[in-house]
Amino acid sequence: DKVCALVSGGGYAESCAAPEVQALPVPKGLSPLEAASLPETCFTVWSNVYDRGRLAPGESLLVQGGSSGIGVTAIQMAAAMGNRVFATAGSDEKCAACVKLGAEKAINYRTQDFLEEIKAATGGKGVNVVLDMVGGNYVPKELKCLADDGRLVFIAMLGGSKTELDINEVMRRRLVVTGSTLRPRPVEFKGAIARRLKEVIWPLI
Repeated sequence: DKVCALVSGGGYAESCAAPEVQALPVPKGLSPLEAASLPETCFTVWSNVYDRGRLAPGESLLVQGGSSGIGVTAIQMAAAMGNRVFATAGSDEKCAACVKLGAEKAINYRTQDFLEEIKAATGGKGVNVVLDMVGGNYVPKELKCLADDGRLVFIAMLGGSKTELDINEVMRRRLVVTGSTLRPRPVEFKGAIARRLKEVIWPLI
């Protein structure tokens, strides 16, 4: 069978082995090359946005780094699932690409304040989930971006691993701060994600 798979390494070789439960069929209409781009990002986004971040129907998502590999997957997946999606990117061209992929609004973080833009776009309420690969000094503003009971999910720390956290704001507005890495998780965990992707996301692709 033609498959694509999540692997722990060695994915650039001409051939490699992967646990069967981490393999998914090549979606109809996609080349093997295109299909190879799916597992790493789809597993990461599903695990963090929908499992850890608990993004529910009707809720909204802010994707930091919307033009990255994870970003473009998160935008498309959440838009296809019917969620409101906002994104940040570093140029007007990248922002336009994010909108084309399904973001309701894309914010140029070099020229715009993403907190002000999100508050304006949501009538002051904020978003339910923020998917963050920046960390560092973004965190205090991201907490303010969140609606009450909102969830901040870290998948990387390109802006640094240290930040200041207003614990009072977390308590008062019942915010959740979490994050994860995928590679060290057991095969069974990754297999469970693969089953959900095949059931929910693969038909959309």
